Order: sequence, then structure tokens, then C-alpha cells
Amino acid sequence: MSEAAGTTLLEVRGLKKHFGGVKAVNGCDLEIHQGELVGLIGPNGAGKSTVVELLSGLVKPDAGTVVFDGREIQGLAPHEIFASGLARCFQLAKEWPQLTVLENLLIAIPPDGKDTIWRAFGSPRKARAAEAEARDRCLAIAEKYRLFPLRNDYAFTLSGGQKRLLEFARIALARPKLALLDEPMAGVNPVLQVQIEQGIRNLLDGGSTVLLIEHNLGFVERICDRVIVMVEGRVAASGSLAELRENPIVQDAYLGGVGAA
Repeated sequence: MSEAAGTTLLEVRGLKKHFGGVKAVNGCDLEIHQGELVGLIGPNGAGKSTVVELLSGLVKPDAGTVVFDGREIQGLAPHEIFASGLARCFQLAKEWPQLTVLENLLIAIPPDGKDTIWRAFGSPRKARAAEAEARDRCLAIAEKYRLFPLRNDYAFTLSGGQKRLLEFARIALARPKLALLDEPMAGVNPVLQVQIEQGIRNLLDGGSTVLLIEHNLGFVERICDRVIVMVEGRVAASGSLAELRENPIVQDAYLGGVGAA
């Protein structure tokens, strides 16, 4: 956790989303503080991924408020929420398969950077300088996320773990205040899991707060400052995983019989 941690960055109150008779999110309350790395766990169907969908704007809530960085964002379009500084990755990594790794990074540069390039076309010298700056920045990110040797490879040729690293690198280029990561370890070769973990730490080092959904409890316990447990669409408990193991509600709903997996 960063030295600046403590300021409330995200505050969710009474968040609800029902799909017919299914109460996927049913009065969820949670807070995320600046600089934290928070794990969001719970049994299948607890509403974790739906919460991420609601926070990122891909799904509209039925009720509740989401205050991000001092501003209510519930109901905003995804691009508006992204522009406010909240980015997310998906359970299945998203990339432009027919573009190279470097090209995938270049198109991820935030609009302000692209506008600078377009404005520079009035002067060829400024245009070349702007393009070189963007390329250098992307190559530096590729190096940081262990993608530099793959920079000229097409994205569709990457493994699942490499695609995840590419997604992290693209998020890092946006420099979000909050990054939502949905099961970053899912389908990742054990050899690449160490790099995925370092990639998450890189996001923190770059100034982002991180909220991640993950079923690998050993990983969650090792990397997270705090863990939130969801049960039946709402938060049941929050604390360290060691503390949560002693919570009867959490034991009954999720951790019972799992041990230290």
C-alpha cells in the first residue's frame, strides 16, 4: 500500500442489479482506498463479476450509488467512466488479434496523447517527434511487462498469459486511478503467473489502485492488502484472509473446507 493510502477513492452504497428473479447484486456496500490492492472473493454466483460490470458501466444498476474520486458515476457510459480514471480487464483478455503487440500498445495511448500527434501534423518535424515519443513510451511499457521480445508479433499468436500481460500494459498506458482486474490468473500457465503478479505490482507502482477478483486464495493472501468477501450479492466481510478464515459467515459461505488453497 502506498504512503498516500487512506483516502476513499471508491464508495459503493446500496448497489443492486437483478436479472429477472436473480438478485445478482443485492444491496452491495464497499469502499476502496487510494493505493490499496484489494481482493474480491466469494463463491460462484456471489455477484463479483456483476459488480465489476456495474462499476465499469457495461451494465446499468437498478439502484444504488457509485462515487468514484468524489463524483457519482453510476449510469455513465463506459467511455465516460474510463475517462474519469477507472479501467478494467476482462476474464478473457481482449486484444486486437491482427495487430502486433506494439500496435496494440500504440492505439491504447489515451486520447490526449493522440490529439498531440494529430495536432503535430501541421509540422512534419513535430509529427515525427510526437510519433517517436509515443513509440518510445510503448516500448518502455513493453519492456516493463516482459513483452519487448514479442513487440513485432501479432497478438493472436500470444499465449493466454502473454495476452494478459498485454492487457496490463495497455491499462498502464492509460495510468488509471483504479484498475479492476477480473480473474487475472485464470487460464495462465504457471510459468507466467510470476510475471502476472509482477504486472499487478507494476500497476500499483505506477500509481493505480487495484481491485481484483480471484479464486486463487494463496495468491490473494500473498498479494492483497485487504480482502472483501461477497455472498449472495452483498458484502459479507472484509479484512485479511487470515481474519476471514475465522469468520463463521465466511466459513459457511465460501472458505469452509477450502483450507489454505
